[in-house]
Amino acid sequence: MSFAFNPVRRLAVCAAVAAGLVTGTAQAAEMTGAGATFPYPVYAKWAEAYKAQTGVSLNYQSIGSGGGIKQIEAKTVDFGASDMPLEAADLDKNGLVQWPMIMGGVVPVVNVPGVAAGQMKLTGKVLADIYLGKITSWNDPAIAKINPDLKLPNQPIAVVHRSDGSGTTFLFTSFLAAVSPDWKSKVGVNTAVEWPAGIGGKGNEGVANFAGQTAGSIGYVEYAYALQNKLAFTQLTNHDGAYVKPDSASFQAAAANADWKGTPGFHVVLVDQPGKTSWPITGASFILMHKSQAKPENAQNVLKFFSWAYANGGKMAEGLDYVPMPGPVVKLVEGVWSQDIKSADGKAVWPAK
Repeated sequence: MSFAFNPVRRLAVCAAVAAGLVTGTAQAAEMTGAGATFPYPVYAKWAEAYKAQTGVSLNYQSIGSGGGIKQIEAKTVDFGASDMPLEAADLDKNGLVQWPMIMGGVVPVVNVPGVAAGQMKLTGKVLADIYLGKITSWNDPAIAKINPDLKLPNQPIAVVHRSDGSGTTFLFTSFLAAVSPDWKSKVGVNTAVEWPAGIGGKGNEGVANFAGQTAGSIGYVEYAYALQNKLAFTQLTNHDGAYVKPDSASFQAAAANADWKGTPGFHVVLVDQPGKTSWPITGASFILMHKSQAKPENAQNVLKFFSWAYANGGKMAEGLDYVPMPGPVVKLVEGVWSQDIKSADGKAVWPAK
């Protein structure tokens, strides 16, 4: 089953996944989650396979990281999902535990006549200047200089960005701030920023739709959305000054030196990592749950699902060009589940009995 990433399809998939309540066993409770659109394609794929094996359903609302954080803090879902890791102090304040579930890459995508996927090269500075509104035409000398083999049109650049609170935006703006002092001082890093230029789309789905339908556009989406929507992604310079194309190998290269064990709350941001083959806008997507569980059975169902995904979902993830978490990291995560997630009377929820 393939997934076309637009809001109508997204809701239809959620409804289909949730429909397991009707056909599943009496014991098969529905799991509820909300948040990041970045990992939605792989979560949907996992949910489909997991329901086929167990009869247990997942209703995941792909609403953006900001919405996922708000919903888990309000306890309206069993888990939240965010591409922006929360600081340890914020986790403690809200009684939350956080772990990385999957890794992938954010890619610039362009809709320029005659330019195919992987043909256009951009530096971080040029990309930042486009989003700052300094570079406004595709035949600007700064773009032409690094793309001598492309015939660039005298066409205005239509900048597309996220309109919602987004972990994808957090990763994108983190990269721009790392390579552009102007961006860092004038706009900064967050899940939502005051954009100097452009139009906003909701979710990776919305940006992909705008970019695909708007001639002369540039946007940024999770890599799976670029592939599924046949959008022309660009090459990009990385920390070592090399032009690289996005793929699972370049995402893995960026993640190779991540210090998951030594970072409180797994707060690892993988943008602008060293290495000649590293993709510069790589990131993990995180799951958030409450440490104290009023309904431990629900928590067990969620943890069983994510444990199954770690053990069985790797090939499905790689098929959508995500990077599964390494085995040692999975052991660290499951150790955190055992230690930190408990029922209201203090009993460990994991491992599930």
